[in-house]
Amino acid sequence: MKLKIIAAICMAFFLHSCKQTVVSYCSSNEEKALVEYVNPLMGTDSKFSLSNGNTYPAIATPWGMNFWTPMTSKMGDGWTYKYNENKIRGIKQTHQPSPWINDYAAFSLMAVTGDLKFHENERASWFSHKAETVKPYHYKTYLADYDVVAEVAPTERAAHFKFTFPDGETSYILVDGFFQGSMVKIIPEERKIIGYCRNNSGGVPENFHNYFVVTFDKDFEITHTWADNWTLLENSLTSEGEHVGAIIGFKTTRGEEVHAKVASSFISLDQATLNLSREIGNDDFEVTKEKAKNAWEKELNRIKVEDANTDNLKTFYSCLYRVLLFPRKFYEFDANNDIVHYSPYNGKVLPGYMFTDNGFWDTFRAVFPFFNLMYPELNANIMEGLANTYKESGWLPEWASPGHRNCMIGSNSAPIVVDAFLKGNIKDDEVINTLFEAMLKNANVNEGRPHPSVGREGVDYYNELGYVPYNVGIKENTARTLEYAYADFTIAKMAEKLGKDDLAKRFYKQSYNYKNVFDTESNLMRGKNEDGSFQSPFNPLKWGDAFTEGNSLHYTWSVFHDVQGLIDLMGGKEPFVKQLDAVFTMPPDFDDSYYGQTIHEIREMQIVNMGNYAHGNQPIQHMIYLYNYAGMPYKAQGRVREVLNKLYAATPDGYCGDEDNGQTSAWYVFSALGFYPVTPGVDEYVIGSPLFDRATLTLDNGNTFIITSENNRENNVYINSASLKGKPFNNNFIKFEEIQEGGTLHFTLTDIPNKSWGSKDEELPYSFSKHQ
Repeated sequence: MKLKIIAAICMAFFLHSCKQTVVSYCSSNEEKALVEYVNPLMGTDSKFSLSNGNTYPAIATPWGMNFWTPMTSKMGDGWTYKYNENKIRGIKQTHQPSPWINDYAAFSLMAVTGDLKFHENERASWFSHKAETVKPYHYKTYLADYDVVAEVAPTERAAHFKFTFPDGETSYILVDGFFQGSMVKIIPEERKIIGYCRNNSGGVPENFHNYFVVTFDKDFEITHTWADNWTLLENSLTSEGEHVGAIIGFKTTRGEEVHAKVASSFISLDQATLNLSREIGNDDFEVTKEKAKNAWEKELNRIKVEDANTDNLKTFYSCLYRVLLFPRKFYEFDANNDIVHYSPYNGKVLPGYMFTDNGFWDTFRAVFPFFNLMYPELNANIMEGLANTYKESGWLPEWASPGHRNCMIGSNSAPIVVDAFLKGNIKDDEVINTLFEAMLKNANVNEGRPHPSVGREGVDYYNELGYVPYNVGIKENTARTLEYAYADFTIAKMAEKLGKDDLAKRFYKQSYNYKNVFDTESNLMRGKNEDGSFQSPFNPLKWGDAFTEGNSLHYTWSVFHDVQGLIDLMGGKEPFVKQLDAVFTMPPDFDDSYYGQTIHEIREMQIVNMGNYAHGNQPIQHMIYLYNYAGMPYKAQGRVREVLNKLYAATPDGYCGDEDNGQTSAWYVFSALGFYPVTPGVDEYVIGSPLFDRATLTLDNGNTFIITSENNRENNVYINSASLKGKPFNNNFIKFEEIQEGGTLHFTLTDIPNKSWGSKDEELPYSFSKHQ
């Protein structure tokens, strides 16, 4: 009995100790790899008519040249993985930045058993999310129709597959080269398949190829290929045509693993082989997986957030994962280990960096400012890649995938370049001069633009009249005017820094062009005709027309560089704030007549019960922070927290619109930390409401910047007071250099708005009108 009592006491003590350990573990994320918080399925429950992210699970390393993803949809479908679909057709190499831009250079691998099925519809296997593992560094699923477990782990330019087979006389692995031109060649004596694919959605030269090599660790007993129209070529080793593929087969025993190591290159088969040797070589599957995991852990650990709310941690790191995917590295290392790239602009193999798959209309807002804050060396390489794009095509990219694409509007390469330059992240004089020349060309030259989206559509009108007219056949004209005016401001800032005073004076003056499309009658931006009259009739709820994927209520706030000037146009702070408030408090009414249908961006605004605030699309994402410029940061604090908590979650329906190359995620990352870059090209971030108890930023210069929040509870969303490095801090913005110097920014939060904090004129963010 005594022994039982002693045992019981010991067990109680043990359980108590374990409980204490568990509590300690749960209160800190340091014991858990940060990548384990990431859910790559966030945003995958999407469709053409409603975007909850329009993402796919990207199995990749940060900024990798190649991603991998399971295919639930047909070849060529931009919605390649739909969370609610039930069958997988293969696991493909993908480069898709957006379903609207679609994919290029894709091919896939698939395992089947029993009767040979290779047509994409027939081979598709039932699967379940219950038997699916989805991590950035590892994908695993059970192909139920074939009793096969398929897995993949990525590197930057290669991947390692593992297929676990059942007992079978006929087990197969298929390599599908996809449509628009492909070739496969089976080399049994080397246990190898080589080939190429040429599928694309535009933006490629005539000689575009993606060369691939696949090596296996098992001899082939069966070798087939297929030719065009899914024609089986039995016992063949090669096939080339519009759409071809390769089939290898063998006997397997239950639990037998067959490994495939895959790499590709945009340069040559030899380069693909070199990429495979360098990035995987003799590594086994677990080593490849661990290397990919470590690559993510290294980057995610640059920002450590601590909070009792695990869901917030999951959402933060899932968003940070998305920020670190694009733009992708479009360069390789040659036999001499020199950096080279196949140019998607002129088809040549050239030295130096190249990045692609990015829409600057989206990412100039927060993604690139994030790189300038946390990844200056990476962004310096991206800037060199932009200079190479200009040298090879004659123009800066605005939407590249992999080359110039006709998508979206603006001249948003300018703020991206200038923000990097002013923050000291472009140090090479040749790159600086090349990029400045390229921006001037954008601002002056209409002839020779490869697409309307490249350069400035309507630039001659803009330079002559100070705006792009509504009635001259140029769509989305007022949105263009506003974006060009902001780009002009950034060009002026760079010209000033370079000592080019005449150019600075010209572009500073042009940066006031936003005033030319402001209508004092409605207190809104409005289309303006060539003769100077405003468009009529005018409906501020009309999406499109004079604006881009939004209406006047959304685009009126696109005066990033001179919010005070906009306040003055509206008659002062009170009507300005009233106009801001109205966007949130009015019904989600809209006019979709320009499109002839309710586009998904409209529907996403309508259904979230936040009035006409359309956070699911980019033009309005900075708007909440404009309360700070009017001396009412407490209003921004409440709205920021509402969006953070209501419109984001690490779930398949976790976004409120298109994720778009990391931009919607970057809004969350910045805002959860407590500040946001309203004006790239200015050295300030506007303060909102920090979400976490503590966030630690490990900066590239070796310094550490810490953000702490006292009394940080669900309803305590308002800043009562703040201190920086132990001294009272009342600015409702923080400067870039203050972060780079390191230290601690401490907030005390409350559930009651402190209307005096950050409200004085000297405590407000930068506006051009106030700093001439």
